[in-house]
Amino acid sequence: MQNRIAQLLEEIKGLKAASLQEVEDLRIKYISKKGEVSRLVEEFRSVPAEEKRVVGALLNELKTVALDHINALRASLESGSKGEEAAIDWGRSSYPVMLGTRHPLTLVQQEVCSIFARLGFAIAEGPEIEDDWHVFSSLNFADDHPARDMQDTFFVGNVAGSLLRTHTSSVQSRVMNSSQPPIRIICPGRVYRNEAISYRAHCFFHQMEALYVDENVSFADLKQVLLYFAQELFGPETKIRLRPSYFPFTEPSAEMDISCNICGGEGCAFCKHTGWVEILGYGMVDPNVLENCGIDSKKYSGYALGMGIERITNLKYRVKDLRYFSENDQRFLEQFQGAH
Repeated sequence: MQNRIAQLLEEIKGLKAASLQEVEDLRIKYISKKGEVSRLVEEFRSVPAEEKRVVGALLNELKTVALDHINALRASLESGSKGEEAAIDWGRSSYPVMLGTRHPLTLVQQEVCSIFARLGFAIAEGPEIEDDWHVFSSLNFADDHPARDMQDTFFVGNVAGSLLRTHTSSVQSRVMNSSQPPIRIICPGRVYRNEAISYRAHCFFHQMEALYVDENVSFADLKQVLLYFAQELFGPETKIRLRPSYFPFTEPSAEMDISCNICGGEGCAFCKHTGWVEILGYGMVDPNVLENCGIDSKKYSGYALGMGIERITNLKYRVKDLRYFSENDQRFLEQFQGAH
């Protein structure tokens, strides 16, 4: 049988056709249900067990070569039969076809990931439909915290504790629960909150959070990372301002402002005439969070930070209304042609 397969293989490789009808005749003769190749496949059942492996491989090669060769003959004749006149689409616009581009949110997300990658951070992802433990409890949220209310969070179905994640901190929780330090990750993704839609807020948006846990991680390490990030993204002249704040999962907690790149710090409507714009929150990971996730808080420490991609994109591309990002208006998206 191996000899018959080899002979048929050589025969098929030498096939030629002068018309599409001849190609169809070759298809019927060789690769149809009653063709030469199919007959050999039927006979394969009677091949001794010790030969099936070798014969089976040869048959697979034969079928592939036969199909590819006959398709190539058909394609060659179809393209040649049209001629130069038929190849011209007289109804096509005379204007050049514009290439697509990445969404502005994607452009900024990739740039932020690139900056943190240079600092040794790896990308981590998690599910958008989460449970209460990963979104709230493991991150030190009190049982009566307002974020657990239906006025702030979208709960899903009838499953207790099932919800749309309100922040990508849930990814940090999953990573800490499943691995031990050193941990250095950045977590991009979409999040959902029950908010009124306006030019400054939406019920869904995108976040980027970073986490670093290891021995002897300090607030000074975090401050240097924040300065490096701001100047890499917005330019070396960018200044930062750090303000005390509160988050359940970090202690101490703070927020970072950058000098408004729209007015140069002089004051405008976007920065509310202060010259500063808040872009992210950060802090040292609360020891309770480390312990909840099975990490020894006496041995390890860490910092975390989080930002909204829409806010960063607003600043970088001077977009005043974040609703533009989800409306898919082609006139808006075309403005980012060639952006990087």
